[in-house]
Amino acid sequence: MDLRSIFDLQKLKKLDQLEPRQYRAAIIALVSLVVLMAVSGIIAFFLTLRGEEQTLVPNVVDLELSAALVKLQEKELYPRISLRFSSDPESEGRILEQEPLPGAIVKAGRRIALVVSRGAAQDQVGNYIGQNLEEVRSHLQTLFGTTRQLVTVKDPPVYLFDTSPSGTILEQSPASGTDLSEPTQLTFVVSRGPERAKVKVPDLIGLSLNEATLLIEKSSVAFKFVIRPTEGLERPGTIVAQLPEAGTLQDPMNPVSLVFGSPAQAEGLVTGLFSYTLPEYPYPLRVILYAESPTRARIPLISVDHPGGLFTLPYALPEKSVLELQVLSRVVARVEIRR
Repeated sequence: MDLRSIFDLQKLKKLDQLEPRQYRAAIIALVSLVVLMAVSGIIAFFLTLRGEEQTLVPNVVDLELSAALVKLQEKELYPRISLRFSSDPESEGRILEQEPLPGAIVKAGRRIALVVSRGAAQDQVGNYIGQNLEEVRSHLQTLFGTTRQLVTVKDPPVYLFDTSPSGTILEQSPASGTDLSEPTQLTFVVSRGPERAKVKVPDLIGLSLNEATLLIEKSSVAFKFVIRPTEGLERPGTIVAQLPEAGTLQDPMNPVSLVFGSPAQAEGLVTGLFSYTLPEYPYPLRVILYAESPTRARIPLISVDHPGGLFTLPYALPEKSVLELQVLSRVVARVEIRR
C-alpha cells in the first residue's frame, strides 16, 4: 500500500470520529455557501440586465427646431419629426406639438415625436378676380384643411348684375399680394349674371296652399310666407293677402310676401310655418322641401329655384313628420314636427 492510500484512510477515520453536531454544522456551512453563491449570481444577472437610465422629457413647444434638438440631446433623447402647416405665418420652423408631453419620465434613448410648423399654407392674398365664388371657397377650405382657416370669405358677398357668368368674382378686398400676417376676411363683389327679364306676379289670393305652391313653381317667383289666424270673411287654409299685387312686374330675385290664413284644426295634424335662412346665392338654386310622414311616405311640398335668404312655407302634417330641406340635392335642414 502506497503513502497516498494510507493518508486517505486516515482522513476517513477522522470523519468517522466526528460527532453528529459537527456533521450538522458542516452541512449548514456548505448549504450557506451554496445559497450565497446563488444570490450573488442572481444579483449580478439583474445588474447586467438593468435598463437604460431614466430622464425627464423637456418642454420644446414653441422653440426653434435647432434649439429643441439641443434640449433633447442634453437628455439623451432623439427626435421623430413631422411637418404641418400652421395658421400663424410667424411659426415657421417652430415646434407645434410634442409627444410624450413635457414632464414625462422616459428611458434615455427614446424618440420624441415633434410636429414642426411649415408656416402658413399661404402667406399672401391670392388673386381671385375672374374666378367662380364657390370654387374659391372650396379651394380655401382645402388649403387650410388641417389648420385654422387663415383666409375666409365674408358672407354675404356684394352681388351686381354683370355680363360675366353668375358667380364670377368681379372685385376683391384686400387686393392680391397683401401679406397675411393675421387671419384675413376677403370681401368680394360677385356677378349675378346679366340682368334678368322681370316676371309677372301671379294672383295667389284665395288659393289653397297646394294650389299656391303649384302656381309659384310655374311662375318662378321668389316668395316669403307668414301665417296668422283668419279675419272676417277670410277663408282658413288659403292665401289671404299678398304684396306686391297680382300683375306687378318685378325682378324674380325679389320675394313676393304672402299671408297664409291658419287652417281649421284637424285631428292628428299639426300646423305651423317651416322657416330656414339660406345663404344668399348669386343666382337661384334648386330648392326642395320634402315631408316625410311617420309611416315613411315621402313627398315634395315645393320645388323651386330660390335666390337664398329666408325660406318659409306653411304646413299641416301628422305629428312626428319630418321636414327636410335640400339645396341642389344636398340636405341642409331636417326638422321633426311636434305639437
